[in-house]
Amino acid sequence: MMRAYELMVIIEGDLEEPAAQAWVKTISDGITKAGGSIHGKPDWWGKRQYAYPINKKEYGYYVVYNLVAEGGALDELERSFRISDDVVRHKLLRLPEAEAARRGIAVAA
Repeated sequence: MMRAYELMVIIEGDLEEPAAQAWVKTISDGITKAGGSIHGKPDWWGKRQYAYPINKKEYGYYVVYNLVAEGGALDELERSFRISDDVVRHKLLRLPEAEAARRGIAVAA
């Protein structure tokens, strides 16, 4: 069953902007490779200050995706985030059906 998700990824702030932007394509390719589809364009927030220091760093690049994928299809992508040195944090949230509809994300049954 296809489900709507929101994925936020924080990329290491010490990277140069082009290298951080390359992660956007890498993540997008990982989503489509897993059988998912991105709704709209990834929302690139750019370099932001953390609310609290993470690994003694103050800044990171934020990107947010709205996507549709099968349940469990993104497990391998999340695993790659956990072992990557450039990904500081990530959060994958399953959106409730009402919120997915509000955002205009069509979920095929």
